[in-house]
Amino acid sequence: MLEAIFLGIVQGLTEFLPISSSAHIRILGEFLPSAQDPGATFTAIMQIGTEIAVLLYFRTMIIGIIKSAISFVARDKSMLSPGQKEEAKLAMMIVVGSIPIFILGFLAQDYIRNNFRSLWLIAITLIVFGLLLGFLDHIGKRDKGLNDLNASDGILYGLAQSLALIPGVSRSGATIAMGRLLKYRREDALRYSFLLAIPAVLGSGLYELLQALNGGENVFSMSEIFVATAVAFVVGYAVIAWLMKFVQTRSFMPFVIYRVSLGVLVLILLATGTISAYL
Repeated sequence: MLEAIFLGIVQGLTEFLPISSSAHIRILGEFLPSAQDPGATFTAIMQIGTEIAVLLYFRTMIIGIIKSAISFVARDKSMLSPGQKEEAKLAMMIVVGSIPIFILGFLAQDYIRNNFRSLWLIAITLIVFGLLLGFLDHIGKRDKGLNDLNASDGILYGLAQSLALIPGVSRSGATIAMGRLLKYRREDALRYSFLLAIPAVLGSGLYELLQALNGGENVFSMSEIFVATAVAFVVGYAVIAWLMKFVQTRSFMPFVIYRVSLGVLVLILLATGTISAYL
């Protein structure tokens, strides 16, 4: 139970920062008293907690998007206000942007559970995508907002999010980097990153939860998973509030430095035999 609580705290701290929560969960598994990989199932279920934090934090915005989307489908479009039309459009962009990760996540299930858990791969992706995030954030302009989203941008955002199927990439890091490449403001790239993750994370988490309830193999008991998920929710909510303020005045460079440093450390530990690529 203490390990589950600890991993719940880690999940909450790292899910929304562009440093990859799944990488941290996998790496820290090497140093837990039980010395085992917590697994993709446990990680996916815990993410339900952090995603509920997103739903709660952005509840007003999300409710507005859902209402406008329903009105757009069920009512005369000419009766909608400009604001409602923009919210309905954003709902469509969330759907469009979610398509790539659902397709690739389904097709790559075996790789996600096995090959993608290698610490060599995780260390390299931490470094490479950290440097990429730093570069794109540095050259990115502050021209576009959520109202400028279109189908092509939504697909590109979705493809970037799909890279997060590889631990070490970071869902928020990949989508933010793509947003900066497409010239979206930091705050808007981050906000869309939060919204875009909702269908994918909840879909994946609920699927893995059903698998676990039906007797699927898992390192932790259901009570331990529940506690870890609850802890992740509380910590994650606090991190969202902090991060939204942080990006208004700061760049992502501190996270880039951290990612590269962690990746290099893991490579050193692997090269010296201190830890192994697979548990």
